Amino acid sequence: MSLNVGIIGLGVGEKHILGYSNHPNCDVVAVCDFDTDKLNKVNSCYPDIQIYENSLDIIENDNIDILSIASYDSYHYDQILGGINNGKHIFVEKPMCQYKNEAYEIRNLLNKNPNIKFSSNLNLRTTPLFKKLKRLVKGDDFGEVFYIECDYNSGRINKVIDGWRGDEEFHSVVYSSAIHSVDLMCWIINDLPFEVVAFGNKIATKNTKFKFNDFVITIMKYKNSIIGKVTANIGCVHPHFHGLIVYGTNSTFINSLDKGYLYEGRKNINKPKIMEENYPGNKKGDIILSFVDSIIKDTQPIVTTDDVFNTMSICFAIEESMNRSMSMPVEYI
Repeated sequence: MSLNVGIIGLGVGEKHILGYSNHPNCDVVAVCDFDTDKLNKVNSCYPDIQIYENSLDIIENDNIDILSIASYDSYHYDQILGGINNGKHIFVEKPMCQYKNEAYEIRNLLNKNPNIKFSSNLNLRTTPLFKKLKRLVKGDDFGEVFYIECDYNSGRINKVIDGWRGDEEFHSVVYSSAIHSVDLMCWIINDLPFEVVAFGNKIATKNTKFKFNDFVITIMKYKNSIIGKVTANIGCVHPHFHGLIVYGTNSTFINSLDKGYLYEGRKNINKPKIMEENYPGNKKGDIILSFVDSIIKDTQPIVTTDDVFNTMSICFAIEESMNRSMSMPVEYI
């Protein structure tokens, strides 16, 4: 089986080209962007790929099997619906959409089209260090997890004050940043929260065109009594980093900028084991290979449809809690 791919959006979408090109059963046949400079750049590197300025030229193209969406957040919803209605498998950058009612509509349409594969680029699951940690947490030696946190330290404030995000009618740093941490935490401990309480502020970006909170902190209660904390920190003066900490009854894991530390037992508590697995050690397109395989083999990708909706449901609850200044139950879609 050979699959033809159309990509909408050539920011991170350029990484999608590389991801699909690494699969022997994929051909990127078309890309779309309204930035002609980006289109010309792709055309010079990949002359066989068709270039378009109108996304409908890809969405309604019967020759395309996979629609890969890397456009601005506010465009995702309409492009997903168009892709499903035209029988295409969908791979979308986070967030899937921006509003809960949109998520319900996407879910209902997917339920009516069960043969369509649907996934998202929640790519921290492919980080070698975090994959090793998940195996450790699943085993007996780590002990029972009782607390997990992940700080999404962006360190890239220019992305919201200079780029397109500051021009959007709505933008959530929870949906664009913390969503990675939320998914990672749930994946590692194999559990979902039932309640969240969140607070945010807009200090780092005050007096800029960015109109929304640039820092958000959330406490989450999980179904098996674990407590979690997640932050989205856009304005920090810090390298881009996922500050993951996991406490178990026998072990503690702490991530640093270049390696992970594992504290095992209480006798050698001052001598952590340095984990050799790479961080981050993955690329934007890595998770695409799993998605393509899921279509060819009719299997589940690394990030399943349910994973996408579960993570998005948690993020909706976080945003609502912050806006309403109260704890919120998570309504899973």
